[in-house]
Amino acid sequence: ALAALMGSAAAFAPAQTGKASTQLRAFEDELGAQPPLGFFDPFGMLSGDCTQERFDRLRYVEIKHGRIAQLAFLGNIITR
Repeated sequence: ALAALMGSAAAFAPAQTGKASTQLRAFEDELGAQPPLGFFDPFGMLSGDCTQERFDRLRYVEIKHGRIAQLAFLGNIITR
């Protein structure tokens, strides 16, 4: 019974995962990279041509779209 209990507890232990590739580690010191995830790129937008210019462009576009979405939400609330 004790062995079964210990075996089931191992199912909830955190999985051992590898670190990010060397290309993505170049952005580990950027604003927004937080432990335990570090630099988080879920869609792989920077895989391949991973340059500082591309990173800066994607960050700029993300901020711009976020601000547009905030204004659209505010306009939706005000006009009701």
